[in-house]
Amino acid sequence: MSQEPETDDEDASSARERLEESADKAIGEFDQGVVDLLAWLLDTETRARIYVYLRQHPASTSEEVAEGTGLYPSTVREALAELHEEETVIRGKRESEGAGNNPYEYDAISPSELVSDAVGQVQSQLNAVFNLDDRLSRGEEGDDEGPVTISVSDGDGEADDGGDTDDQAEDTENASDADSSDAAESK
Repeated sequence: MSQEPETDDEDASSARERLEESADKAIGEFDQGVVDLLAWLLDTETRARIYVYLRQHPASTSEEVAEGTGLYPSTVREALAELHEEETVIRGKRESEGAGNNPYEYDAISPSELVSDAVGQVQSQLNAVFNLDDRLSRGEEGDDEGPVTISVSDGDGEADDGGDTDDQAEDTENASDADSSDAAESK
């Protein structure tokens, strides 16, 4: 009879281990999904990793971000400059006592602000696509104003309708003769 409680304990610990493994796997997949989403919002996985690090460790310097993310310091500095320019991170001087340089420290904006900005960008891009689609479909259906017509008038104010007349034919021949004689004289 003492065998049954041990079996129950083993089953419980085995079930607990399986549950913990499943939870770890789900968390890992969730984390990767979040990183993928942030990479889409922020253009690159590098920028996403920097954003996540700054959310977890506010008021970090570029050096601290590089150490924490495992990215090259030059890559981190360049990405932080871009993110600051885009107002995704906020930059300020770190206050320190004593002589020496006060490095910049960075904070990431809240996820709600990030998503709000992304929604605005997506909306403007979709509007551009739909406007382009409207213009292209109007051209195919013939709803446009049509081709442009240009009327040319000669010196006496009469518009040329494009038809050849005898006067026009003579003018063309005379112009051709003049061009030929000019060409012969220049040789």
